[in-house]
Amino acid sequence: MMDITGVQTLADNIRRETAKAITGQTDMIDLMLTALFARGHILLEGPPGTAKTLTARCFAAALGLNYGRIQFTPDLMPGDIIGSNIYNLQTGSFTQMKGPVFCDLLLADEINRTPPKTQAALLEAMQERSVTFDGETHTLSPRFTVIATQNPIEHQGVYPLPEAQLDRFLFKHVLSYPDAAQERAIVLAHGGGAAGQGPGDYAISAQADGAVLAQALATVEQVTLVDEVADYIVRLVRATRESPDIGIGASPRSGAMLARGARARAALEGRDYVIPDDVKMLAVPALRHRVTLSPTAQIDARDIETIVQALVEATEAPR
Repeated sequence: MMDITGVQTLADNIRRETAKAITGQTDMIDLMLTALFARGHILLEGPPGTAKTLTARCFAAALGLNYGRIQFTPDLMPGDIIGSNIYNLQTGSFTQMKGPVFCDLLLADEINRTPPKTQAALLEAMQERSVTFDGETHTLSPRFTVIATQNPIEHQGVYPLPEAQLDRFLFKHVLSYPDAAQERAIVLAHGGGAAGQGPGDYAISAQADGAVLAQALATVEQVTLVDEVADYIVRLVRATRESPDIGIGASPRSGAMLARGARARAALEGRDYVIPDDVKMLAVPALRHRVTLSPTAQIDARDIETIVQALVEATEAPR
């Protein structure tokens, strides 16, 4: 089994390779790493042109993972995602056609552009790492991870993700525009050459394979979570159900996934034990999409991130 230092070194190597193509966005890459090592999925929300798709492609290339992409559109059907059995007239038999979900890392691009019926095709895949069609269950890769993107600006032709779908994501990361120095670096780095550049144009090399990643995941699962920190996670999750600013609080699944994320973050920091700061750092991206504002908070145009952060600060942490 890989030790904690090995996990930290692997993460640093992936960051280095991804940085060959991506300027800034370190928070996004760190959350993607945390989600991967926690066996979770991540939803990226940001305006067009903030490198969501390119980051996912470079991330997969640096990990040496089998990469798949689905461009979500209003006419997309569930079979286009998970696959189906196609009848062959020549042989008189059915041929199994597996969909793009059969990969290690799946980019669900603009996931909110397809109706809920098609979005629901990912529920089983994200929760159980398997899909079912024509009454037969097919197992996906044990490394199966979804990186989904959505654009918060456009409101026509989009379908808000159902709560059940949102709850399958370990994190929701909201991207902002880069600062002036970073934007200048982006212009210099990407302002010439071919318009459609990918990981191959930046000489990104794979830093792992399936066996190495399996060792890293097994190491993360051995990170210690003491009772005091577990109790802290429970208090924080339950606080979202008691706040007058929140209409629907976080589910019990939220606490379990937050604990998995905290274990992964501890390993990325080179520790084999979780500390309260791991939970605090991940609380907002882990909970912002799992709670809804109360009617009063909506009328007051309150910000869900601010409310969750206030709950984190108000909830007593172990020392």
